[in-house]
Amino acid sequence: MPFGKFGPKDYPPSGVPLMDLPPEYLIWFKEGGFPKGRLGELMATICEIKEVGMDSVFEPLRAANGGRHKLRVPKRRRFDFE
Repeated sequence: MPFGKFGPKDYPPSGVPLMDLPPEYLIWFKEGGFPKGRLGELMATICEIKEVGMDSVFEPLRAANGGRHKLRVPKRRRFDFE
């Protein structure tokens, strides 16, 4: 994902893969209009795939790339016993 909330600025080095974007984010783009060009075509396709519940299609790609991209920031666990 080259821009927006899930871009390289917040998720270095190259942002979140399109297949791991949350469905809510894709639906927001669907309502407001996808970007022009190849990126918009890919986002529209992934949105349709996720809307019909076929997200499992991406599992072989995720497995080859080390699993699903984590979107939540891990909580820092700090214990102070003093």
